[in-house]
Amino acid sequence: QVQLVESGGGLVQAGGSLRLSCAASGSTLSMYFIGWFRQAPGKQRDLVASISSAGTITYADSVKGRFTISRDNAKNTASLQMNSLKPEDTAVYFCHAHRLLGTTSYDQWGQGTQVTVFL
Repeated sequence: QVQLVESGGGLVQAGGSLRLSCAASGSTLSMYFIGWFRQAPGKQRDLVASISSAGTITYADSVKGRFTISRDNAKNTASLQMNSLKPEDTAVYFCHAHRLLGTTSYDQWGQGTQVTVFL
């Protein structure tokens, strides 16, 4: 089972950038569907971006053109580059890995990293 550790969150002024990283251990991340989610206080956890094992990428409308998801199979990591940040991007960001092997679903969440965007 894969274990995930996020890093790269922090405090940034609106218009700035941050790069989140998701480091995997225990398994090869390239076999997993990776999603970056975020959860603001009092709100549900929403999918921000995803990348399949084949490299297919999707983005939430709210981050299209500003965020870029990627994966580095050699380093066993996934990243989320966030540009032109807005106060409404403030949330805890989570990395999620999913793999379906036969009829067994493998899912793992990271611990989350706080992103705070101020004016």
